Amino acid sequence: MPRKMRKLAVEGGPKTKTRPYGTGRRYGPEELKLVAEALESDWLFGLHGEKVRQMCETFRKLIRAKHCAAVSSGTAAVHVALGALGIRPGDEVITSPVTDFGSITGILYQNAIPIFADLDPHTYNLDAKSVEAAVTRKTRAIVVVHLAGNPADMNALMKVARTHRLAVVEDCAQAYLASYRGRFVGTIGDVGCFSLNNTKQISSGDGGMVVTGDDKLAGRLVGFADKFYSQVEGHRLAGLVEIPQLAPNYRMTELQAAVAIAQIRKLKRICRRDHEIGSAYTKGLAGIPGLHPHEVVAGGRSTWWFYMFRIDEDVLGVSRDEFQQTLAAEGVLAYRGYIPEPVYRWRILRDRTIYPGSKCPYDCKHARKGIRYRKGLCPEAERILATGVRLAVSPFFTATDVRETVKAVRKVAAHYLAKQGIAL
Repeated sequence: MPRKMRKLAVEGGPKTKTRPYGTGRRYGPEELKLVAEALESDWLFGLHGEKVRQMCETFRKLIRAKHCAAVSSGTAAVHVALGALGIRPGDEVITSPVTDFGSITGILYQNAIPIFADLDPHTYNLDAKSVEAAVTRKTRAIVVVHLAGNPADMNALMKVARTHRLAVVEDCAQAYLASYRGRFVGTIGDVGCFSLNNTKQISSGDGGMVVTGDDKLAGRLVGFADKFYSQVEGHRLAGLVEIPQLAPNYRMTELQAAVAIAQIRKLKRICRRDHEIGSAYTKGLAGIPGLHPHEVVAGGRSTWWFYMFRIDEDVLGVSRDEFQQTLAAEGVLAYRGYIPEPVYRWRILRDRTIYPGSKCPYDCKHARKGIRYRKGLCPEAERILATGVRLAVSPFFTATDVRETVKAVRKVAAHYLAKQGIAL
């Protein structure tokens, strides 16, 4: 005799998850102690500051990078990477269409052109074949986004980069301590970029880091983040008339660095727990017809910033939006997709309104003509966002939180599958 189905919460049945998700404080006495030390030093300017230096050294050693420089945000980190690499007006930089706009901002600040390649349907990271197809005579770099803490297929992407002599910038804003074939993301390409924004796995309110293994590039990263003023002790303001190129001020303060030091010391524990939660989601959601768990590339280890599974609406007989709403009604932290549309469909890019009253950089004399961001440009990316259901991940979640989340997804899926005559 078939097991009786539990009534859905949206139909008046009991919620699967009735207890609140676990929470906690991310800052504590460790951060207070280091902030007090910074204040007592009476020197909060990050340049040549003790805390900024200590933070960079702590993080550098943790991820086994050769050089690390501090910046003011993750967005600044990507811009610093591209500026230091010498990306010029009209150059093309290939990147992901499913990302925060901060991955794109630095490209545009260099008056370069973002070019979007499609994604793997299950890891949601750049597909190397699509990247290669997007390469033109103007291509100079690839910005690889390790979305949701999930490492991209770096061997395949680095092969494309080497073939076409392209620089590789890794956007690791969501991917602390994620690894690929034994190496931490951020240490595989030319530059790795990290964010200390309030929403990330660790935070100092805002801030970021850039890492590299290239000695010469390391100096340019530090210089580009500081208006290209001299970094030689005692010569900062000497020879200002010889600044080599335009560069912004993206410096970090001693207060931010003080908080970041304490946060970095907690990073292994945080990422270990995030990895455990994502792995439990994958195990618990396996084998559900019409539901595709978030996959990790072979040789990869994800430190999940979020977890997003996809549904096959034809198999389940329900729209993604209805599935998400039904799941949320069960008390689960579940959301539709990640961003509403791929970034190339955002008005600023679609209408080429980067600067008021101008179509620059698209009409720049150095740019390749005819670049447009049409709907359907990256069909897999569009399908990912249209069919994805995002689950929250937090190191404060308990084993019960994770178990009840999985139970709720299976309950909702079983309900819709039963309507299709499919047993779960």
